[in-house]
This record gives sequence, C-alpha cells and structure tokens, in this order.
Amino acid sequence: MAHFAKLGLNLKVIDVVVVENSVIKDSDGNESEKLGIDFLNKTYSYPFWKQTSYNENFRKNFAGIGMTYDDDKDAFIPKQPYPSWTLNETTCKWEAPVEYPSDADRPYTWDEDTENWV
Repeated sequence: MAHFAKLGLNLKVIDVVVVENSVIKDSDGNESEKLGIDFLNKTYSYPFWKQTSYNENFRKNFAGIGMTYDDDKDAFIPKQPYPSWTLNETTCKWEAPVEYPSDADRPYTWDEDTENWV
C-alpha cells in the first residue's frame, strides 16, 4: 500500500489516504509518485498531494494530520511539542534540550518549566 498526504493551507497535512500499489506502478512495474497524485486528483478533485513513507524511507517522517510539509527539506515535520525543543535539521524530528534519561526502569515526562525530564 502507498500512502499520500493531502496538503492544505501552508502545506499542513489535512488527511492521509491509502492507495493500492498497482495504482502507482508504471508499465515497467516501477513505482511513480506522479501516478498516485494523478489518481488522487481525479478521485478527489483535489490537487495537493505528497507521497509519504510508513517506514520513513523518504521525506523523513510518516505524515500525520497537523504535520507540515517542508518543500525545501522535502520532509514532513511534526508540530513542535514544546517551545524549548529544537528541530534536528537532519532527521526533521524535534529534540529536547536535555537528552532523555537512559534508565528504562520508569517513564519520564517533559517539564517545560524546568526544561528537564521528570
């Protein structure tokens, strides 16, 4: 199955739909994003789509509603979870200013007031 993100204003993801692999394969059996987009344009009469990878093989992150597509990075970027977190330009994932604790005995949550894991 192939997944496509429907993009709205400011390139925000407003839906993610699934398309059969047969739809995106050309006559030689190669996958083509354009074939999927053409199919979706015809099916939904909506022009703005980007293919996304469930396994994050391309476009950095699997698209989800509320994420943003960054054309320059060719990546789907999640909403910033906290003001103190910064975007890793390589992975396009948000990172806390303090590394997550390594002891796996208990879960931690982020405290924005102290900018630390508690």
